[in-house]
Amino acid sequence: MAGVLFASGAFAGAQVYTPLSASVRAVLQHSVSDQAAPKLAFGTQSEADAWLKEMSYRLRKRIPDEESRLDFLGTVHYEATRAGLEPELVLGLIEVESGFKKYAVSSVGAHGYMQVMPFWVREIGTGEHNLFHLRTNLRYGCTILRYYLDIEKGDLYRALGRYNGSLGHPKYPNLVRAAWHNNWTLRPKTADVGHPHPNS
Repeated sequence: MAGVLFASGAFAGAQVYTPLSASVRAVLQHSVSDQAAPKLAFGTQSEADAWLKEMSYRLRKRIPDEESRLDFLGTVHYEATRAGLEPELVLGLIEVESGFKKYAVSSVGAHGYMQVMPFWVREIGTGEHNLFHLRTNLRYGCTILRYYLDIEKGDLYRALGRYNGSLGHPKYPNLVRAAWHNNWTLRPKTADVGHPHPNS
């Protein structure tokens, strides 16, 4: 495929294939099946606008085109929220996995933003699912991370290890957590930023 980039600059790994029970497969198949069009899951439109503005500013050097950037961020927020994940965590994972490269391919064949292994399409998807398609890639990636979190009873460290195929090794989970907290977490704003407190 033209335009494919090998993810040499990122920390792409590989989810490890393990046979799924029929019940688990059914749940995951439902999770990746196409549903309503994405929409931001915020309490108010002003909250949505503020989140998009801040994240768009942070992402501008990685995805220069504003329209593409906003489409990407809206889809990340929708798919992460749909899977019960923090969108900022997913942004940190994407930063580490692919460096925000849509057509990234790892040395072991993981595809796209969230570096999803093609065996997942065979296991829980359908033939027309293209892992280089923005929404498809994010839906699979978020569904898979949610699945691993459920397996690990909410232990994010171990779930991230499973996601990357490096369970038990600290490097990858630590990289994702650092990217998440250092680059994507929203910090509370104060009214007097940059001004000394009168009692200080």
